[in-house]
Amino acid sequence: MKNSAIYASEVNSASNRKQTARIAGVLYLIVVITGIVSLAYVPSHIDMQGDASTAVNNIIASELLFRIGIVTGLVCYTVFLLLPLALYRLLSSVNTNVAVLMVMFAVISVPISLLSVGNKLDIVSLLSGSDYSRAMAPALMHDQVMLALDRYRNGLLVASIFWGLWLLPFGYLVFKSGFLPRILGILLMVGCFGYLIDVFGSVIFSGYSKSAIADFATLPASLGEIGTCLWLLIIGTREPKQTRAQAERA
Repeated sequence: MKNSAIYASEVNSASNRKQTARIAGVLYLIVVITGIVSLAYVPSHIDMQGDASTAVNNIIASELLFRIGIVTGLVCYTVFLLLPLALYRLLSSVNTNVAVLMVMFAVISVPISLLSVGNKLDIVSLLSGSDYSRAMAPALMHDQVMLALDRYRNGLLVASIFWGLWLLPFGYLVFKSGFLPRILGILLMVGCFGYLIDVFGSVIFSGYSKSAIADFATLPASLGEIGTCLWLLIIGTREPKQTRAQAERA
């Protein structure tokens, strides 16, 4: 009777864990998709580098896409505030202190990221023909747009420190969990250092963005995060061996 009660409790726990994993997977998917749109797709289709006049003209020519980039950024960072809380519920049983550290690093990045997106909203205001922007000379307005773009990029660079740091405790918890693939945990932990290399490489070396390291530094993090997202969404969690054995005997 006692063994049956323990078995039922373990089965119920595994079921709840799988449900939590699916919720975390949905949140992660939203973060991944909106992040790809705002951080990769939009910048690849709107050239905002080079001289100010060309950058401004490109933004004006693709204003809707630029605004979509702002919206997806806001959605991404808002949902990223919820994701670590769902992951905490899933992984805190592995190590509560490490799970708290994971949440802390992730949450710190959110206000920095949102404030960075605010600079893009400033650009929309500058280019929307408001009274104060019409009073500016075109050259001055273009300079203000480029300054806002620099603030946006610099803000994301600072946020990237915490986008990297949260992966170390997250990866450790995945690796130790027993119900998620260890390889994903390894990729996430390696991804932490990839982010940090990317951040400090950008700050220290002026030509870092054109180097081979820059092309691959964040690849482990991308593989780890997308892989974890899909695993949580599709598989959920693996049932512990002990529970499976009990189920087979039952």
